[in-house]
Amino acid sequence: MQKQHRQKPPQWQEELFFQRLRNHAKGIFVLLALVFALSFVFLGVGSGSTGITDALQNAFNFGGTGGGASTSKLLSKATKNPKDASAWRDLATAYEQKQQTQNAVNALERYIALRPKDQGALGELAAQYGTLATTYSNDYAAAQQAMAEQESPAAAFSPPSSSPLGKAFADPTALKDPISAAVATLASNRQQTAYANYQGAQRSAENAYKKLVALNRSDATSQLQLGQAAQAAQDPTTAIAAFETFLKLAPTDPLAAQVRQALKSLLAQAATTTAAPTSG
Repeated sequence: MQKQHRQKPPQWQEELFFQRLRNHAKGIFVLLALVFALSFVFLGVGSGSTGITDALQNAFNFGGTGGGASTSKLLSKATKNPKDASAWRDLATAYEQKQQTQNAVNALERYIALRPKDQGALGELAAQYGTLATTYSNDYAAAQQAMAEQESPAAAFSPPSSSPLGKAFADPTALKDPISAAVATLASNRQQTAYANYQGAQRSAENAYKKLVALNRSDATSQLQLGQAAQAAQDPTTAIAAFETFLKLAPTDPLAAQVRQALKSLLAQAATTTAAPTSG
């Protein structure tokens, strides 16, 4: 029985090294906000309508329409009032709370069309695209595993390659199992679809970060995120420019060493690509 070897994940899956930063940063922010909010409860502060309480309610939709109302009601409100930016914003928040990422993206896009300079919303939209990209990356890995599992039993029980039956078995035009062939084709199509969706999500994230950077070019975090999205979307030119800007803005950042390594790799790839046509 032949030993099964798992396929190495494609390079684009391994280039998501900044994804953890975004996810962890979001988790830390929520944790700090939760501790801050609970301190008011335990201290007995905020029982009335104070400015701080209102700020917390607005930030986390405590008692607001975004948290309490159903998505169907919020969708109805936004649809009936398509130019009401706050309605689309509340709808996006409700979808995010329910982890309906694609719906949240759609609502945020409608909101940003009305409020194109809202940097917080642009960053949020880009992050939601990143979530979609991670989902599609997982779909790709699952399809890849399905193909490996489908092919492995056939290889394990195949006859000796020197035998007449083994030769026929190895012939791609002979002895094809229609069911196995159909399953393999389905898994291959799943891979292609997942990869195309992944690329589309990363390009959309890149475009959102481009808009965000255009509003504030001195923000190192936005430059870093743009570089990540551009690299994942296979846009080395934009990625190189963003990473170089990040290093100028934050040369001592804890992630600077990783960015320099990524930049070095991108520059090497760009040099190879440029030299390739003349080498032949």
